[in-house]
Amino acid sequence: MYTATLTEKFQIGIPKAFRDDLGLRAGQQFVFVAKGDAIIMIPRREISEVRGFLKGANLENVRDRTERS
Repeated sequence: MYTATLTEKFQIGIPKAFRDDLGLRAGQQFVFVAKGDAIIMIPRREISEVRGFLKGANLENVRDRTERS
């Protein structure tokens, strides 16, 4: 387990082990989600980085937005 301290400017340093394991880089953007009393930080990915992630997925039961109306 790692700990970090919130600075007066409300900044937190991400431990090097996490940066290396997740391939994080300076300037990268994140999405923050509040879950109870926890904060989840999700690295924002470029479209080109997630291309093909649904390859082979069964989309048969996915409804179109117009079908929900």
